[in-house]
Amino acid sequence: MSPISRRTFVLGGLAAAGGSALSALPLVAAQSSVITATAAVPYPFQLGIASGEPDANSVVLWTRLAPSPLNADGQGGMANADVAVDWQVSTTDTFSTLVASGTVTAKYASAHSVHVIASGLSPDADYFYRFRAQGHLSAVGRTRTAPAVGTNGRDLVMAFTSCAHYEEGYYTVYRRMAEENPGLILFLGDYIYEYGATSGRPRLHAGASEIVSLADYRRRYAQYKSDPDLQAAHAAAAWIVVPDDHEVENNYANMVRADSTPSLTTAQWTARRTAAYQAYYENMPLRPAQANSGNSIPLYRRLRWGSLATFHMLDTRQYRNDQACGDGWKVCSDADLATRSLPGNAQETWLLDGLNQHYGTWDILGQQVFFARRFDSAGAGSMDSWDGYRASRARIQQGWIDRGTRNPVVLTGDVHRAWASDLKADYGNANSAVIGSELVTSSVTSSGDGDGSTTIPNLADNPWLRFYQNRRGYVRTTISPTQLRADFRALASVSEHGAAVSTAKSFVIEEGRPGLQAV
Repeated sequence: MSPISRRTFVLGGLAAAGGSALSALPLVAAQSSVITATAAVPYPFQLGIASGEPDANSVVLWTRLAPSPLNADGQGGMANADVAVDWQVSTTDTFSTLVASGTVTAKYASAHSVHVIASGLSPDADYFYRFRAQGHLSAVGRTRTAPAVGTNGRDLVMAFTSCAHYEEGYYTVYRRMAEENPGLILFLGDYIYEYGATSGRPRLHAGASEIVSLADYRRRYAQYKSDPDLQAAHAAAAWIVVPDDHEVENNYANMVRADSTPSLTTAQWTARRTAAYQAYYENMPLRPAQANSGNSIPLYRRLRWGSLATFHMLDTRQYRNDQACGDGWKVCSDADLATRSLPGNAQETWLLDGLNQHYGTWDILGQQVFFARRFDSAGAGSMDSWDGYRASRARIQQGWIDRGTRNPVVLTGDVHRAWASDLKADYGNANSAVIGSELVTSSVTSSGDGDGSTTIPNLADNPWLRFYQNRRGYVRTTISPTQLRADFRALASVSEHGAAVSTAKSFVIEEGRPGLQAV
């Protein structure tokens, strides 16, 4: 198989090269690191390709043209001109028969990113896709549509992770996720980090200073997306994404900053949020409905996976009240105030309305910060998590009880450790009913290798906590009409590239039976 046949277009149209463009997943990943072309202009697909936001008949296809990803102006080496980009979708990796195709304009004003809605697809079906621009052919990606409403479709293998600090390690976690051949990947925040370069790390950010401008954020995404392991994970499956704080600035709450470094006026902070949200949309496989409008971006949304599952994707940064008692770990009575909300009142109402619809067997909340109560021995909790917004959590939990939500499962990122927890109707009573489950993924790289500890911190004060591990990794779930199985997958090292993955712990949640059952 010639790399040129995979990457370069014949002048008359798309090259229909012989052989399989995607006979096995490792081949897709390998293509992402091959840059061979005969066209006169440089290869523009340095940031890979992606798909996302699947429904029963369509999926978003994404790419961004950037032959020189780290150029200081954030434009990736592209000229100040719009560029035509062709796209194709096929049921075969040879693209011998097309089911959808077209041309889209990659605009200079959008950093030459494109968001194609490939529609007219069949439900619960696998597809391959690729792009052409400036005489070059992109890598091939694989994606999948959701089952039709009223059907469960195939069992869904879904993997999720979060927190990919580029400087703190290599992206082997992404590679291992890709090798699982998942039908769907969820990313729960901190896709990039905003910090400047820090010496002594396994690898370094481009730029010594913290990023603040649109050019800065575009360049940071370009550096992250140049990684071949991340490209492999995007090429392997459709993604559903939500941000946390580092896509903008650490621990920000709505319009309130957590610190004053770098020093910014109110206008400069607003401009920074606007730039961060614009760059986020430009670099994620999101639908146009999720495009930013100035310094806000509409990211909480619901995605239905037939009658098997509903994904309620939350935004726990943009609408929250400021962290109580000055943030940090505190014993804080203000955290109980009924006026405080983590998702904001409108999003709380939206979530409970959705839970009342009973669209699918599983109601899955994809969100960012620790949900279950987790106090230390002094009674302090993290004011940045739901422990800082306890009335808000209680309203949501009581809401799903009142609405008869049969199988609520909360998926969480942020804390750089793997956790699993039963959820209690009353955390002040250890004998209170179990009403749901929380699965917390570890990180891609953030916090480095970890010490491998599996001793659950403060278990005596939080007896509903069921599992803990301090390694980097992800959670692989297998979702069927009768159970949701969660395998906590862990790597011994991210400070060196290529570590093997193993299963640290597995749980099953049985349909209609709240709580985690150890496997």
